[in-house]
Amino acid sequence: MTKKVMRNQVLALMNNMNRDEHKELSLAIVNRLIQTAEFHDAETIGLTLSRFPEVDTRPLIEAAWEAGKRVTVPKCIKETRDMDFRLITSYTHLETVYMDLLEPIVVETVAVEKDSIDLQIVPGVVFSNEGYRIGFGGGYYDRYLADYNGHRLSLAFDCQINGLVPVKSHDIPVHKIITVTGEIVCQENEV
Repeated sequence: MTKKVMRNQVLALMNNMNRDEHKELSLAIVNRLIQTAEFHDAETIGLTLSRFPEVDTRPLIEAAWEAGKRVTVPKCIKETRDMDFRLITSYTHLETVYMDLLEPIVVETVAVEKDSIDLQIVPGVVFSNEGYRIGFGGGYYDRYLADYNGHRLSLAFDCQINGLVPVKSHDIPVHKIITVTGEIVCQENEV
């Protein structure tokens, strides 16, 4: 099965969740994440602002702010498919860009080097138990993670876990996947 077919099948399952169930499950996943050592020990966290049907990251952002952590979100550079993670301390530092994504307003935020980000929450649609993922097809995180040395975690609904995900040589697995039902330890963390 191709990545595109797998992505579309799982997105269909996710899109069929009702909003109340989605909110409840997202909150359960975030609550499980904030109990981890990776979250507790991180001073700076990188993550995207999710859109339905992804696990909602807003409760995570708010928990991080409440815990005194620095929150960075990416500004995507379409021409190079690179990401520039920028510090936000308020949702007012965000603007809606292409495909209704929320990204930092460059003139109101400062860039944070990737070696200063302790914990990277990596988005995806389908995940294997080994931590490989099928993303949304842009390749942004594949490029970013190539030389990122911090903790790599993902948040996923149980329907997003699949035994087999096609892997290419440039794919970088996450260390752990946080779901409603538990944590899947995928790779030993070398951090």
